[in-house]
Amino acid sequence: MSGETDLQQLLASMKPQLYPEVYVFATLPPGAALPAGPEPVMRFVEREGTTLILAETHAKAAGLAGMFRSRMITLDIHSSLEAVGFLAAITAPLAAAGMGVNPVSAFYHDHLFVPAERADEALAILLELAAEAAI
Repeated sequence: MSGETDLQQLLASMKPQLYPEVYVFATLPPGAALPAGPEPVMRFVEREGTTLILAETHAKAAGLAGMFRSRMITLDIHSSLEAVGFLAAITAPLAAAGMGVNPVSAFYHDHLFVPAERADEALAILLELAAEAAI
């Protein structure tokens, strides 16, 4: 399964799904073990340390300082890892609304972490974008 590459099809067919949990970004120093408890939704290792995206409640329980309180929106379409311009087309309207967004691409879907207090607004922008692309 290689996923969709056609930008127009990606935009017209995406179904953004907003999840209720509040997530935060946290970091662990190089070589540190993951805290016990539920797995983060993302773990990325950099030279400076390991970035985790995890539920805010789990971060607090593990004693981790979380930053960027966010909600996750999954773009429910299997986008190819080689698709060109999809995230640019998605993030541009959010940026035009003055909204920071942290996108994460996984094998099957793209996920957006948007400010928790603006999640409903972000979802509305994405639904409008999909509706316009479907015309």
